[in-house]
Amino acid sequence: MPAEPTAVPRPPAASASSTPVLTGAEAVVRSLELLGVEDVFGLPGGAILPAYDALMGANSLNHILVRHEQGAGHAAEGYASASGKVGVAIATSGPGATNLVTAIADAHMDSVPIVAITGQVFSTLMGTDAFQEADIVGITMPITKHSILVKRAEDVPGALAQAFEIASTGRPGPVLVDITKDAQQAEAPFVWPPKYDLPGYRPVTKAHGKQIQAAATLIAEAEKPVLYVGGGVIRGRASAQLKTFAETTGAPVVTTLMARGAFPDSHEQHLGMPGMHGAVPAVLALQESDLIVALGARFDDRVTGNTSLFAPNAKVVHVDIDPAEIGKIRAAAVPIVGDVAEVLVDLDTAFRSTVGAEVPEYAEWWQYLNGLRDQFPLGYTAPTDGLLAPQQIISRIGELTGPEGVYVAGVGQHQMWTAQFIKYERPNSWLNSGGAGTMGYSVPAAMGAKVSQPDRVVWAIDGDGCFQMTNQELATCVLNNIPIKVAIINNSSLGMVRQWQTLFYDGRYSHTDLNTGHDSKRIPDFVKLADAYGALAIRVEKEDEIDDAIKLALETNDRPVVIDFVVSSDAMVWPMVPQGVSNSYIQYARDNSPAFDEEA
Repeated sequence: MPAEPTAVPRPPAASASSTPVLTGAEAVVRSLELLGVEDVFGLPGGAILPAYDALMGANSLNHILVRHEQGAGHAAEGYASASGKVGVAIATSGPGATNLVTAIADAHMDSVPIVAITGQVFSTLMGTDAFQEADIVGITMPITKHSILVKRAEDVPGALAQAFEIASTGRPGPVLVDITKDAQQAEAPFVWPPKYDLPGYRPVTKAHGKQIQAAATLIAEAEKPVLYVGGGVIRGRASAQLKTFAETTGAPVVTTLMARGAFPDSHEQHLGMPGMHGAVPAVLALQESDLIVALGARFDDRVTGNTSLFAPNAKVVHVDIDPAEIGKIRAAAVPIVGDVAEVLVDLDTAFRSTVGAEVPEYAEWWQYLNGLRDQFPLGYTAPTDGLLAPQQIISRIGELTGPEGVYVAGVGQHQMWTAQFIKYERPNSWLNSGGAGTMGYSVPAAMGAKVSQPDRVVWAIDGDGCFQMTNQELATCVLNNIPIKVAIINNSSLGMVRQWQTLFYDGRYSHTDLNTGHDSKRIPDFVKLADAYGALAIRVEKEDEIDDAIKLALETNDRPVVIDFVVSSDAMVWPMVPQGVSNSYIQYARDNSPAFDEEA
């Protein structure tokens, strides 16, 4: 069984031997090795060439050559999200660096710890519009935890050590280290561990005792509490503490899109996923609650709907390691800044002390919620056009693979179905682009996840639109023996956009048909494309072919597998809360909903 995610190793102490003199490029490689990095994803170019030359002498670094820098960034994200380690992506200056921007922004939105290392033109040329020059530090400043420009060889170890500490502590996130070419070529004594100072960077991990007690009192007094669990519980490795606390209180639990797997789907207290496409019991539990205990969650608009109408009668206990999130969207009666794992332990103790032997049962609350479960179970309507139901395919992938697999989705309808119809029992088993909604995330992120978790089955469940943005990384997978499984949910369209056009634009399908699926030109033909890349290619068009194709994919581990599942373009994601309205107006299905009103 693969090991649980581990913390980033601290820099080991320097040896007693004489201080070696290394080039800045050699210092990059040596620093990464001393920081415990095993795998990096990148693509060379002129400004980062000295570092790539030094990689030839690496002792323990496994460099994976991607086909596009965005692929390196998403692979680093997948690596980090599946393992809990820091992912590393490397690119050259100018367009190489700017191709990383999407992945960096994605990591920033979803609190993924990655370090992006970019080459920069000679320091003497900076500001002159030199060939392949771009101010990547300035470009990424709003979407990183920190961006560092290195102009001297002696500063390389400290910059990288800082980057790893910042990326992996507090609220995780991306850090950029931009290194000029002359800094890579120059020599300097290599001092390890390096000395550096991070003024003002002091993440609070231990919460204030008075706030803990105030929260415990509110929970004890509540009649309709809900534990609103966000991705911070996974990033904070707090799933075990969450389960203990949930069972102590007996309160219902909802897990956001980013938190799927933080609490077992099979647990009787789990109501499912809240939000725009959440389960009816989860959505209405938040809406009707009198106390929301937000744990590593940020009250995203996809969860709250119309913020002014969200959970109107609920007080809020908000736990987050990032103080900027508390009160940003919803005022908190009890704000708690701290590490969610530590806070949950303290909350559990304080709650037990507060209630003594009189643990609340919330009988009426559970009666209402269980009624919603019975009345609105998760399901789908089979297509009437004779084509496959995507929900059935995704369900079977989950059932035949099991909870030890890793499931990585792109963005759109298939993402929502994968979040809904696969049962997640453990953290780090569900990877997706939640905050940024980045098409093209799935294949390279699955590649990175498989590198970090070689003993797990890794599925990239992708859409035909998303797949065409980054499928070149299949070459990387084939050549580096990274046998991911790719399920293309091929509805021949930009599915989620098409769904909105159906519901809100009277079926005017403006530029959403992709001609990849049933009764179309099939450009590209995904089976031919996958075969050209050296993957095992399968097309499934009939219901009785679904299980056999999935089983063949699970049995094939000498190369990637790509399955072109040809599905109906009329399939829609339900339930749904239309944008801009109260979550009370959740639609269970298209024929079981109030009228849509975009201006509501």
